Amino acid sequence: MIDLETRTASRPGALRRAAPALLGYAAVRALGLLALALWSAARDKNAYTLLTARWDSLWYTRVAELGYGYEVRLPNGDVHSNLAFFPLLPWLERLGAALSPLSYADAGFVVSLLASLAAAWGIFAVAEHLHGRRAGVCAVLLWAVLPVGIVQSMAYSESLFTALAAWSLYAVLTGRWVTAGLLAALAGLTRPVGLAVAAAVWAAAIAAFARSRGDGVPDGARGPRHAPGEGARRVLGMVLAPLGAAGYVLWVGHRTGKGPLGYLDVQAGWRNGFDGGVAFARFVAGRFTSFPSALAGVALVVGVVLLLWLYVVCVRRRQPLPLLVYTGVVVALALCASSYFGSKPRLLMPAFPLLLPLAPALARLRTSRSTLVVGVLAVASAVYGAFWLNGSGPP
Repeated sequence: MIDLETRTASRPGALRRAAPALLGYAAVRALGLLALALWSAARDKNAYTLLTARWDSLWYTRVAELGYGYEVRLPNGDVHSNLAFFPLLPWLERLGAALSPLSYADAGFVVSLLASLAAAWGIFAVAEHLHGRRAGVCAVLLWAVLPVGIVQSMAYSESLFTALAAWSLYAVLTGRWVTAGLLAALAGLTRPVGLAVAAAVWAAAIAAFARSRGDGVPDGARGPRHAPGEGARRVLGMVLAPLGAAGYVLWVGHRTGKGPLGYLDVQAGWRNGFDGGVAFARFVAGRFTSFPSALAGVALVVGVVLLLWLYVVCVRRRQPLPLLVYTGVVVALALCASSYFGSKPRLLMPAFPLLLPLAPALARLRTSRSTLVVGVLAVASAVYGAFWLNGSGPP
């Protein structure tokens, strides 16, 4: 077996190797934006507004402009506080607006576009590391053609989070513990699911410590050599990894006066929590009470089964432990949240390791066939994204 910690990461020409993946990704996203522009124009809507000034985008720009403290009280008594939104994206929006003539919304859009390219590169790096360059390109293209791929171009935090998560996981796989911890801390400042990245760093570090202890040979013989200070770097990476999420959650608790669990109260004001999937199961069951909503219920069941099947495949193919831990936490938090069921597809978007079993299979096809498959999926994704954002969209 290949020791994933010791494989060399800093090979020359990294950008050149990733170029086909990044160009393919950019082409897919350009197609999605073109479809959105045409569909929106036909419906007399502004595509740019859909990307930068609706739903969560408005909450992020408001944090960037006015800071925290804004809340909306609904007639049913719910309190929607902007403390629910983690700060890294608003910080970057504020920085972009300060350093350029861009508005906060414009800066959020630019950050999202750049972060989506960084995410694509990170996904390529992880997939290439495990399965080779061609599979790396295919993994990026599969991520690009997800049905909700249009979110990658919105002023949302999914692309920024995925970029930080992918590069943190790559750093773990290549034994760069401090880098992994720093990126995990930044991911923890981006979304609540930053916990998944920190958990991956911790799982990998603990496993590495266990392996290093098992390397000892009895009777005074020397085991395999380890880089000087590697253990200290692992510990530092573990210390850094949860600081972003923990720091923000504790700050929210202090600001609200409700202690370490104050952030949970903020989420409860949005009727969002973790119930093990009970509410989602009831939601799916409710789709089967009439027709044609039953078709949506069937699609939801098929989607969940596919997700779980892909995760099982990842386990059976012995995907590296940090990827399994990261994906498992992302999927669990997305499926087991008790509210905003329409958001689940975009909440699952950072779970890119689920695509890694599919990427080598796509890579084994002839170039003409793999191009046809990706092309069909890209058109379908572009059409669905345009339809989705001009309709219910991602709450």
